[in-house]
Amino acid sequence: MSQATAVFTEQRPRLFGLAYRMLGSAHDAEDVVQDAWLRWAGHGDTVDNPAAWLTTVVTRLCLNRLDSARARRETYVGPWLPEPILTTDPAAGPAATVEERESVSLALLTTLERLTPPERAVYVLREAFGHSHAEVAAVLDVTEAGSRQLHTRARRHLAAVPTVSTVSTAPADVGPLLARFVAAAREGDLAGLEDLLAADVTVWSDGGGKVSAARRPVRGRDAVARFLVGILGPGRWRGTGAAVEINGAPAVVAFVDGELAGVLTIEGDGAVQTVRILRNPEKLAFLAGQLSRSAGLSGRPS
Repeated sequence: MSQATAVFTEQRPRLFGLAYRMLGSAHDAEDVVQDAWLRWAGHGDTVDNPAAWLTTVVTRLCLNRLDSARARRETYVGPWLPEPILTTDPAAGPAATVEERESVSLALLTTLERLTPPERAVYVLREAFGHSHAEVAAVLDVTEAGSRQLHTRARRHLAAVPTVSTVSTAPADVGPLLARFVAAAREGDLAGLEDLLAADVTVWSDGGGKVSAARRPVRGRDAVARFLVGILGPGRWRGTGAAVEINGAPAVVAFVDGELAGVLTIEGDGAVQTVRILRNPEKLAFLAGQLSRSAGLSGRPS
C-alpha cells in the first residue's frame, strides 16, 4: 500500500462522517468519498496537509450535490427522512461523544434540511468536527466574518425548530422507554402505549412511495397510539426485531424473511415525543450491509 493510499484509508471514516452529515444520505456520502479518492489519487503525493485538503474536497463535492438533492426531495412521496446508519460501525465516522451522536441524530439531520448549503456546511464543520472559523472560511472560500455570519444564521434557524431540543443527550435513557413502547404496541395495549406518549407526539413514516407508509405525519396521542397498534400490534408485526444503536440512539430494526424491512426510532425526554419509521428499501440498503457485517447483533437472522 502506498503512503497516499494509507493516508486516505486512515481519513476515510472521518470523510464519510462529514459527507453523511452534509447530505443525510449514506449512499451519496459513499459516492462523494469515492470521488474524493479519485481526486486524491492524482494529487495525494504532493499535498502538504492531507486532512485539510480532503476536508475541503469532500465539503465542496457535497455542496455541489445539495441543490439537486433538495430538488429531488421536493417531489419525494411522503415524509423524507435521512438514511439510517449503524453508529457503532467505526467505518461510519465519529460518534463516540455526546456531541458527535447529536450531530448524527435523525432529528438533527432532518432539521438540517432547512438550512442553505453553505449554512449546513459551516454548522457541520463547526459543531460536529470542531473546525475554527478560520479553517471553515478556507474550506468555503469565504471570510472569517462570513463564516461566523453563516454559523449564526444556522444556529438561529435550528433553534426555531422545537423538535431539535427534545433529542435525548443520554441514549441509555431511551433504551428502557423504547422497550416498553414496542412491547405495548406489539401487545395491542392502547392504554399502556398512550401512557408513554406525549400529548403532541408525532409519527413520521418514510416509505418513499415504494412500500406502505403514512404519507402525512400522524399527530396526537390517540391517533398515534391507534396507528402504531395498527402496524405493530398482534398479528401485524411480522419477522423478528433487534435493538441496535442507529444514528447515536437506541432503535429497533425489523427483519422479514431474513431481509431488513424497517427501522423504528423514538425521541423524547420521559415521554415519546417523536417516532420515526423508515421503510423505504433504498434507504435501508446501507444499514443492511452494516448489519450483515456486524458481529453479535442480538436477534439478527443468520
